[in-house]
Amino acid sequence: MGLTHLPADQIAAVVTSLEMRRRPPLRPVPDSPLRLVRWARPEPEKYRALFRRVGAGWLWFSRLVMDDAALTAIVHDTQVQVFAAVDRAGVEVGMVELDFRSAGTCEIGYFALVPELTGQGHGRWLMAETLARAWVAGVNRVWLHTCTLDHPSALNFYRAQGFTPVRRTIETFTDPRVTGALPADVAPQLPLLAPTR
Repeated sequence: MGLTHLPADQIAAVVTSLEMRRRPPLRPVPDSPLRLVRWARPEPEKYRALFRRVGAGWLWFSRLVMDDAALTAIVHDTQVQVFAAVDRAGVEVGMVELDFRSAGTCEIGYFALVPELTGQGHGRWLMAETLARAWVAGVNRVWLHTCTLDHPSALNFYRAQGFTPVRRTIETFTDPRVTGALPADVAPQLPLLAPTR
């Protein structure tokens, strides 16, 4: 067993991929005051604003550093569906992105609520709504991934929803707080070891 040293500006995460190979039995959808709204062709600025709100605390940055053309090519693709979870006041408080670009497969590319809603049962509602949209004709596999930078309960949550872990990988990347893609004060649970730009 060995340890691998990382430079101060690097982050490492263990990524776990999970899948469902058959549609789960129908269960009652948990109550929630939220509703899921399809964003057919989201503008990059609007998409990034919600992406940042739900993901900055977990160091989500990949979509923040894409140029508009690359991001638009993904989120406007007819095989990609973007949804916002909206509260009673019409404020976007969560997001789901479903990717059907691989035949027979739906990847739940992004699934999140703002941190203020964690632990209130909204995640079960959001997953029930997500799976209802993911399991469409022709799909025989729904999958997603989580990592050790995510909420500590994320992996167990996905398992409780019926997903089975199937693969583990290591991901390393430059800390987005160092590059300026995210502010230095986000994700305080992860020590910032290098100076920021």
